[in-house]
Amino acid sequence: MAPRQMHLVGFLQAQNCTIFASSWRHPDSRSDFLTADYFQEIARILERGKFDLGFFDDRLSMPDRFGSDHVHTVEHGIRCVKMDPVVTLTMMGAVTSRLGLGSTASTTYYEPFHIARVFQTLDLMSNGRAAWNVVTSLNDGEAANMGHDEAMAHDARYDRADEFVEVVLSHWDAWEDDALIVDKATGRFGDGHKVHRLNFKGNFLQSHGTFTVPRSPQGRPVLIQAGSSGRGKAFSARWAELVFVAYHDIAAGQREYKAFKSAVAAAGRNPDHVKVATLCNPICAATRAEAEDKAALIAKLPLEIDALSLLSEALNFDFASKGMDEAFSDEEMAGIQGMQAIRDRVVQRTGKKNPTVRDFIVGSGRGRPRMDMVGGPKEVADQMEEWFTGGACDGFVVSAAVIPGGYTDFVEHVVPELQRRGLFRQDYTGPTLRDHLGLLRSTRGDWQQAAAAE
Repeated sequence: MAPRQMHLVGFLQAQNCTIFASSWRHPDSRSDFLTADYFQEIARILERGKFDLGFFDDRLSMPDRFGSDHVHTVEHGIRCVKMDPVVTLTMMGAVTSRLGLGSTASTTYYEPFHIARVFQTLDLMSNGRAAWNVVTSLNDGEAANMGHDEAMAHDARYDRADEFVEVVLSHWDAWEDDALIVDKATGRFGDGHKVHRLNFKGNFLQSHGTFTVPRSPQGRPVLIQAGSSGRGKAFSARWAELVFVAYHDIAAGQREYKAFKSAVAAAGRNPDHVKVATLCNPICAATRAEAEDKAALIAKLPLEIDALSLLSEALNFDFASKGMDEAFSDEEMAGIQGMQAIRDRVVQRTGKKNPTVRDFIVGSGRGRPRMDMVGGPKEVADQMEEWFTGGACDGFVVSAAVIPGGYTDFVEHVVPELQRRGLFRQDYTGPTLRDHLGLLRSTRGDWQQAAAAE
């Protein structure tokens, strides 16, 4: 039996920065983020490093909840540029042949047929390398952009998303693998009895019709999810094949990883078929001293306004409405409908049931890079190996603070060390994303048969 291999995902956003909002300020970060070449260079770097995939996070609005205004966002470049990630991915796919291509798309503001067609087309055009990150959208800015008054309540968003994913998967199952014939001699294009019509009516959604895109080399796109609330984890356990998490220490990671894998099994699925990758922000170089110098410069870049703006966006609460040392009331804490996992983490870290704005800034770490993985090849690989072999994850979502140099440093310094230790692949073993992730080719109805099969 082959040894278990670590999975690596490159974290990206189709904008002027990464998850680290200040990355655009770094003197070594490229400023031509509105060009295809910028993202294509990142794609080449990730593929050179044998990454499973490059993944785009996304929101449908700029962070404008703080003070109910966008001016500060644009002035400080706080994730204010948000291009379409799928279009951006196609540019990356054109210059790569193995790198997986993952994008976020909302179940709250799009329609299932649209999502099914976009991602199945991307899967075909990339020869089986596509993945859809299923999100529910969380703040009022997104709602306003999409013609709604406010965001849906937290759990209701997931109830709708359950139906949404079922419809998308049903569309992807519409064509049998051998439905196409394309025989010019007989004039027969396909077997109409092997293309199946959908007739779905749920509490939130309905879809009646015949899907228009045949299956791909990997069957259908991989499903990604990153829900971290209780409801979000239950959703991931039911549907996801690749899960993104942000465990903040190895003990918590081991505990959460074990609990989640148990939840997958309880949902009637094989836990080995659901990969869990935790976020990391490695700052690496040829030596530890060089990496520490890089980290010192990066630590000077964040501004307080970055954290306030990003917290307002993520929690769907205007942090400008409170003083820095004013505690949140019980009603305000209970009313947070955004990323509730951030709220819960701040309460846990501070030990305060009613934290202040300042507590949220410090306890969340929002707008600041994590500095817990700084060093040369050995130091960074040591930490990654400890997490991976210690039962805390199946791999890592790697976010760089400097673009594209942070990815280059990781590929040049850390990847060879992981390969030397036998923890990471020397080369791709197949052409599709499912090959990279060690997942079988998807077959029609496999998502419905999981409970019985396992």
